Amino acid sequence: MKPLVTIVVLNWNGWKDTLECLESLYQIQYPNYNVILVDNHSQDQSLNQIREYCQGLITIKSPFFTYQTKNKPIQIKEITYQETDDRKQFQNDENDTKQGPEFNQKNAKNENQDTKHNLTLIKNDKNYGFAKGNNIAINYALKNHHPDYILLLNNDVAVDPDFLTRLVQKAGDDMRLGIVGPLIYYYDWDGRTDVVANLGGKVNLNKYPGYYDLTETDNLDNFSDDMIECDWVSGAAMLLKIKELPLKFLNEKLFFGCEDIDLALNLKKYEYKSAIVLDSYIWHKEGVSRKKRSSEGVKRALMEIRSNLTFIKAHKNHYYLYLPLYLLQIGVLYLKVIMKS
Repeated sequence: MKPLVTIVVLNWNGWKDTLECLESLYQIQYPNYNVILVDNHSQDQSLNQIREYCQGLITIKSPFFTYQTKNKPIQIKEITYQETDDRKQFQNDENDTKQGPEFNQKNAKNENQDTKHNLTLIKNDKNYGFAKGNNIAINYALKNHHPDYILLLNNDVAVDPDFLTRLVQKAGDDMRLGIVGPLIYYYDWDGRTDVVANLGGKVNLNKYPGYYDLTETDNLDNFSDDMIECDWVSGAAMLLKIKELPLKFLNEKLFFGCEDIDLALNLKKYEYKSAIVLDSYIWHKEGVSRKKRSSEGVKRALMEIRSNLTFIKAHKNHYYLYLPLYLLQIGVLYLKVIMKS
């Protein structure tokens, strides 16, 4: 039997993207997975649309797959946030290596394993953001599914049928690999679907925002292996070797942004590596979540600055000595943006 993977997808007022993501997931080749969909208190028609999709009443169109009827109906188990028995925060603390509530698999509530034609739908009572929204699902999965891996996946992606098989295979080859992710292409770049959006990332805490993406400018031909080790893996698709990791939850102090980088750096302290698997790939509608969160340019910029500085502060020694430099770099960065607009 292949290792069990629980896939966590977070939805907030984005049912059209979510349904395309789900349909691509229910067509993958990996034989042993289940899906948890967390709805962060959507105010649109998300819940009804998700239910109708699972009944086979909505046909999904995508450039990356042909809609199937044979995998319908998808059985839904609906639970509320309170029913996940989640009474604690999961805020990461560098002095707290557990980073979440203790759980005892022997004493955990037994639950029949979901098959890949089932869906667990967790309905939150408010928008808890990316970190806590995912943490709620991680906590539930650890107590009820006991997966070997947990995959955090953005709702605005479509996946290749073999992407998960290749991620799990590569993760199993190296015991020190804690996080792996796929090669991410843009969903649509002027009609093209082969333009690289992300190859993982590097960290440079001396320069705001403290990190940068490896992108198409880092030519794939420069990599002789089928895997790239990096400092962090994009939260758009990150597979966590959850059973082995000493840290299992995202940092809730980061409401939206840098959660993926923060977790990777904290795991690096325990000598766990991060890597991108080049023959595993997905397509990402870049920036959709951020645009939904705030359509106002200034407000959005301020939220990103706050998240970035919170991240840097958590990992940079003598942060306050560097703060004037960061503020200067922020000013220059946004001045260039204004001049281009």
